[in-house]
Amino acid sequence: MSDVAIRPLTEHFAVAPQLSPADMAGVAAAGYKSVIINRPDYEGGPDQPTAADVSEAARQAGLQVEYQPVVGSAMTADDVTRFAELLRTLPGPVLAYCRTGTRCTNLFVASQQLS
Repeated sequence: MSDVAIRPLTEHFAVAPQLSPADMAGVAAAGYKSVIINRPDYEGGPDQPTAADVSEAARQAGLQVEYQPVVGSAMTADDVTRFAELLRTLPGPVLAYCRTGTRCTNLFVASQQLS
């Protein structure tokens, strides 16, 4: 896996900055079972890997993947509810990524308030 800084928040959940298709085999090898993509396509411009490309590589690596694009400055209650649902239903451990990992961290913290 490239020099991606995976930050575990719990035993079953971690966040990371932008990942690429090439990272997915390493994510699986690190023991993760699922990936949540919270970064909208093209948020970082045309060079950003698309969710479709990352999702295909994730599936080929044996991971479950969900694309839940969330605009960091406009996170909604529905975003938090959907994130909490994904955490309940996806096989863990789960790795979520966005641009820096902060948006995923904020979604995680907010989702814990629903439990």
